Amino acid sequence: MIQTELIDVLRKARSIAVLTGAGISAESNVPTFRDAQTGLWASFKPEELATPEAFLRNPKMVWEWYAYRREMVQHVAPNPGHLALVNMEKHVPGFTLITQNIDNLHQQAGSKNVIELHGNIRRVKCFNEGTIIEAWREDGQIPPRCPQCNGLLRPDVVWFGEMLPFGAMDAAFQAARSCDVLFSIGTSGVVYPAAAIPYEALKHRAVVIEVNPDETPLTEHAHYHLQGLAGAVLPELVKTVWANGFV
Repeated sequence: MIQTELIDVLRKARSIAVLTGAGISAESNVPTFRDAQTGLWASFKPEELATPEAFLRNPKMVWEWYAYRREMVQHVAPNPGHLALVNMEKHVPGFTLITQNIDNLHQQAGSKNVIELHGNIRRVKCFNEGTIIEAWREDGQIPPRCPQCNGLLRPDVVWFGEMLPFGAMDAAFQAARSCDVLFSIGTSGVVYPAAAIPYEALKHRAVVIEVNPDETPLTEHAHYHLQGLAGAVLPELVKTVWANGFV
């Protein structure tokens, strides 16, 4: 049963920030980073494929691995957890969704204000210039070439050894500092710097709510730990807090 005190906190909140991790995507059957190592890719470690150095050594292989993962993502859909966050956003004046996921499911569900910390596997960019490329010539070359500078195209995701996008991290921490409530949903709480975001919210007196079937390093610090899957917990929470919450 959802505590009356928590319901009151959420109804009074004027600004909510949400941090999501792989757990919410797993409920849509999105393979985790390591689960994608099957079939032809079973003999490779992710760290051997997800670095700039790996791309420079064998750009064709890295491009094809991400093409394989992109194909998997295209066949999944947002789950009730994603959709509940869309509805929550409609009931709060200030709402920021910060995600570590690269599958685009939050945007597909209808979330508006999304900060992507690790990029988006459905986008590509120029390896040389970092420019997002919307269209390129399909001439059989793998990977394709940038239409602007003829450099190699790569997925627009953050690889090992790369910095997270400064603008995204800055916006995420600003949201944590200014929110009344922060949700941490389906994230292990061990991957930094994203794992520091809930603690930034705590430092600035926000109420922190963790939604996770398991305990994490954050659990003992959060004001509320709602144990369970996001797809089960969040729809019930939204429905309880905001009568007629699903619109």
